[in-house]
Amino acid sequence: MLAGLLWGTGGLAGALLQSRTGLHPVAVAAYRLLIGGGLATLALAAAVRGVPRTAAVGRRLLAVGGLVAFFQAGYFGAVELISVSTATLLTIGSVPVFVAVACRDRRGRTLVAVGLAVVGLALLAGGPITGDLRRTAVGVALSLAAGAGFAAVTVVTRRPIPGLGGGVTTALGLLLGGLLLLPLALPLGMAVPLRADVLVTAAFLGVVPTAVAYGAYFAGLRGAPAVTAAVASMLEPLTATVLAVILLDDRLTAAGVVGACLLAVALVLTAVPARYRPTGRPGVPGPARSGPSRR
Repeated sequence: MLAGLLWGTGGLAGALLQSRTGLHPVAVAAYRLLIGGGLATLALAAAVRGVPRTAAVGRRLLAVGGLVAFFQAGYFGAVELISVSTATLLTIGSVPVFVAVACRDRRGRTLVAVGLAVVGLALLAGGPITGDLRRTAVGVALSLAAGAGFAAVTVVTRRPIPGLGGGVTTALGLLLGGLLLLPLALPLGMAVPLRADVLVTAAFLGVVPTAVAYGAYFAGLRGAPAVTAAVASMLEPLTATVLAVILLDDRLTAAGVVGACLLAVALVLTAVPARYRPTGRPGVPGPARSGPSRR
């Protein structure tokens, strides 16, 4: 939940950095990952040195870095084409759907939650956006692609690798993701004015909604099912929408509000599962259901 709240500030910070520097979305994503990953790697230098040099560790870090780079580039590309609030809602709102499909979670409650999320996404995609239809379609497609990338990160990292903790996964995964984006970002231009407001915004973007938020999320994945963790991340669009409406004058239509409410209901259905089952004696709760393990 902490990760979702912190992520909600990322779209706003990225949009502010882009407006103040004229950077391409891919360059903004590269700066975010390089700053966040670089600072986290320095802070965890001792732990990083102790990571075993195994093929499993290498594959995990490469997967996390590549998927995070894909997610960030798609997300900031969507922010440039549609509003911060809508891009965030579409991206994160689609994550539980992709995760539920990948995990083959067919529980009735999960299926209802996924259905509500799909309807909510349709309302969000159709309601709050006006203007160039092609621009809108590309923005929606980038948002959903980013959601698929983030869902893949959630599924890939749900099983721990011996010797590779959540903090080190965050640090090296983000840093590698930033390095992977450099070949795309450099030709687009990465020069920024060395003004205080630009530097503070870039530092905030790299630390709070990136290094700290991803660290909290990867740590939480060790104690929660993948679908629950993915749906809990939907706190991000709530935070992003509130900030965008207050600070960026974004607006959601009635259809968009209904869509956001449906996503909130999906969050509750998935994050608060039935804990007890009947034992045959009235008033006596049965043991908690563990369900299929996804850890």
